[in-house]
Amino acid sequence: MLDEGGVVRVAGAHDALGGVLAQESGFQAVWSSSLEVSAARCLPDASLLTMTEYLQAAANMQKALSVPVVADCDTGYGNAMNVAHMVHEYQAAGITAVSLEDKLFPKMNSFAAGGQTLLPAEEFAHKIETAKNSQQGDDFFVIARTEALISGQPVAEALDRCHRYADAGADAVLIHSKARTNSQILEFLAQWQGRRPVVVVPTTYPDWHVEDAARAGVSVVIYANQGLRATIASMRSAFRSIYQHGDSTALEDSIASVSDIFALQRLADWRKLEA
Repeated sequence: MLDEGGVVRVAGAHDALGGVLAQESGFQAVWSSSLEVSAARCLPDASLLTMTEYLQAAANMQKALSVPVVADCDTGYGNAMNVAHMVHEYQAAGITAVSLEDKLFPKMNSFAAGGQTLLPAEEFAHKIETAKNSQQGDDFFVIARTEALISGQPVAEALDRCHRYADAGADAVLIHSKARTNSQILEFLAQWQGRRPVVVVPTTYPDWHVEDAARAGVSVVIYANQGLRATIASMRSAFRSIYQHGDSTALEDSIASVSDIFALQRLADWRKLEA
């Protein structure tokens, strides 16, 4: 997809249904978000779930999709040995792209209050090298995500780390920021010199249009949690309406029909197997 040119747009999801809706809308890939998968269990995004649980969520999405799933694998679930095991298991499940971040395991979500502790750059570079050396064949894409800006470090530190990760074999780098504008990202891009594709996650600077991001040098944009946030708002509103009115009449024109659900389930295709 990157070779075809243009920005690859990726939508976050936590289950196959969300992934299918993202694909229907035109997104070229789906982000199996650790925040969304954790939130779907009403648990914090703090390395509480196991690799197996995150892998199952990503695999369920990939089975339902014809576009790639990019699996958010946090810190790789431990040390370099865990990373090697992770690559083996994710490849075996048909996942072709993973993202690893340079924080200590267990990690805390980037937007949670409190400090973020980074792994030394050389140790994380070893994780990236291990991931690339552990893959079978060329059809596996490793994104090295730096949390340097999230932890309060300057852009120079993010650049240094990403250069180290590129040297270790990363296929792309993800530069993450929780600033309210894209100024840090633009500063990074101006000095990056295009060594590897750059991935961004514009959660806190949502007004950055994808075409402007492309002109600045971005290759991949991940809308990591907007689907989950929309789901929460819509379900909360629907349930409150039903409870307050005593029936669901007020909602019926604005919610999906049962036949729409059947179509998403491909029920007609499954029923043909009975014939």
